[in-house]
Amino acid sequence: MLKKLLKPILTNTGPKLYFKKNIQKKNLIIDHINLKSFGNRNKKKIFYVIKRTPGAGLFSNVTYVLNHLKIIEKFNFIPVVDMQNFPTIYNEKKSLNKSLNAWNYYFKNISNYTLDEVYKSKNVIFTSNFFTKAMLTSYDMSSKKNFSNIIRKYIHVKSDIRSEVDHLKKKYFKNKDKVLGIHFRGTTYKTARGHAFPIPKKLMKKNIDFLIKKFNYNKIFVATEEKDYLDYLKKYYKSKLIFLDTFRTINVDAFNSYPRQNHRYRLGKEILIETMLLSNCSGLTYVKSNVSSAAIAFSKKKQNLHPLFLGYNSNNKYISRWYWYFKKILPSWIGGFKI
Repeated sequence: MLKKLLKPILTNTGPKLYFKKNIQKKNLIIDHINLKSFGNRNKKKIFYVIKRTPGAGLFSNVTYVLNHLKIIEKFNFIPVVDMQNFPTIYNEKKSLNKSLNAWNYYFKNISNYTLDEVYKSKNVIFTSNFFTKAMLTSYDMSSKKNFSNIIRKYIHVKSDIRSEVDHLKKKYFKNKDKVLGIHFRGTTYKTARGHAFPIPKKLMKKNIDFLIKKFNYNKIFVATEEKDYLDYLKKYYKSKLIFLDTFRTINVDAFNSYPRQNHRYRLGKEILIETMLLSNCSGLTYVKSNVSSAAIAFSKKKQNLHPLFLGYNSNNKYISRWYWYFKKILPSWIGGFKI
């Protein structure tokens, strides 16, 4: 009973995944096999199924896909992304836009072959669910050297989402405006093991004020999942502040609740749209994350980049739950946060 009470307090259990019962057993088997045959079709072709279950944030999943696309480019395999039979935290229970594949909620297929065709074929390779050590050395998708050509070739946002982004750009981003894009993570990132520390509110304001004065930004576009952060910025920047009506919370994992229809799909769509808008800002300030890396990678203009780094949280799951809060109250001269 004690273990049951302590587990959700001391660990990050993550959201429930939506498996089909007939797929779950196949998933467990395939996870330990590199090559499998499902039939006699396409005998001269080798398909490379990119899967990641349960996966992580949207752009962590995209970065994972990009790393495997580097492999298929080298060996001339045919890639497909299967986030249908191997669901992620973004998958909905029911079909969305005629698809159960969470990749296709947001992006077009990366090849001309369907999953149905692949799973009737002779030679099918499956990825694992994790980044290899070699991949972690080239993890950052904003690296032009590693990923720019692959992004242009394979990562194509669905047209309905691109149209929505174009509409929002016209609405909020005027030609004469010099917009500072802000992306700061909050909520569970304050306690996430081994992740970069989120920035406290007072340091956030100090940084923004400095950048506005130095670079003459007259608008601010903020993307954050932390409601407390947004409320704080609204208080000080009022009409200068641009933000979208997205789901926000305080110190809670957004995937462990389901407060609206298609909630998980919408979480992914919202961060994708915000990221594409960040990529259109004149400048960008951030604590480095997959979202900031994606915004830089997607940008077609030269941006002023203003990164912040406050150090990393502990890898110990017990220490990490309190370390950020402890450093927040300490003066900077004895180990507290400073910029």
